[in-house]
Amino acid sequence: MKVRYRNLSVRDPRLKEELLDAVGQVLDHGWLLLGPEHQEFEAAVADYCGRKHGIGMSSGTDALYFALKALEIGPGDEVIVTPLSWIATVNAIVLNGGTPVFVDIDDSLNMNPDLIEAAITSKTKAVLPVHFTGRMCDMERISAIAAGHDLHLVEDGAQAFGASIGERMCGSYGILSCFSMNPMKVFNAYGEAGAVLTDDDDLKARLHSLRYAGTVNKQDCHTPSLNGRLDTVQAAMMLVSLKYLPEKIERRRALAAAYYERLHDVVRCPVEAEGHRSIYYAYSVLTDRRDELMAHLAERGVESQVQHPLTMADHTAYRGKFRDDIPQAERLVGQILCLPNQDDLGMDELEYVCDCVRDFFGK
Repeated sequence: MKVRYRNLSVRDPRLKEELLDAVGQVLDHGWLLLGPEHQEFEAAVADYCGRKHGIGMSSGTDALYFALKALEIGPGDEVIVTPLSWIATVNAIVLNGGTPVFVDIDDSLNMNPDLIEAAITSKTKAVLPVHFTGRMCDMERISAIAAGHDLHLVEDGAQAFGASIGERMCGSYGILSCFSMNPMKVFNAYGEAGAVLTDDDDLKARLHSLRYAGTVNKQDCHTPSLNGRLDTVQAAMMLVSLKYLPEKIERRRALAAAYYERLHDVVRCPVEAEGHRSIYYAYSVLTDRRDELMAHLAERGVESQVQHPLTMADHTAYRGKFRDDIPQAERLVGQILCLPNQDDLGMDELEYVCDCVRDFFGK
């Protein structure tokens, strides 16, 4: 059997028809940038996450970059961040002139709240937690720490749109909350796309300006900036994706439960904290024999993925440049392996993956 890790083709005829209809409507009215579907998308994502404003962005990276720029993060400012995320998170800090300060992770693979206060200095301006693989950080504690030290809290929810803690959704905690909706995400576009959420009217206006080359009324540039606008076509297609998001999340949660039942005795499987509801953007297991297991699966036709092979502190661009003490991240980054968990993974395929994993460990 061949089991793909992720297949981005649209194979559901119903979904394909709705997507093509959405694109057709945009082509008919011709408002290809900041059109009516774009405004509807912004309102829909804000409402979904319980926020006042949604600001569409051309990518999740732009969402982070413009969010930090809106908060005037710049030279001399420190931003506390996890070492375990896609490199875009730290790039957004550095490109704004800020300095990342890496705080180690705990067993959830998210930022360890116990270590944040020790990293705060007179230069600290923001805390930027990342909800890794669809599991939310301990946002109650992180929010309290940020508030207690008068720091901006910026959520990187790139991998966790739709996750929640109790009644609070991912994206409802930060003064600004950032999302990626690229094709790999559970709530996906069909190209690059992103969004920033906020309750602050002034920050909304500033982000509208920053994403449009720093102009006011699309005419006069007040702040040098870049183009971060979201295409109307992507917004229209994401409105279709949003309709199907609840069933996609439930499917991934069902796959996660099945994986846990079959594999928790041979590898470390993700476990949700009380009250937390993960969307399982990735189903990440931990094992000291990660590379051997990955090769074993590949030999049997099962694609798996390492996410991510390096901490952000260990990328060539940043190695040795910033303060860090991250032994847990450095240890666990060599153990993480993501198993196939795409929405249309069949139970026969999941059983085959589990059989292959158990065969590797000698049952």
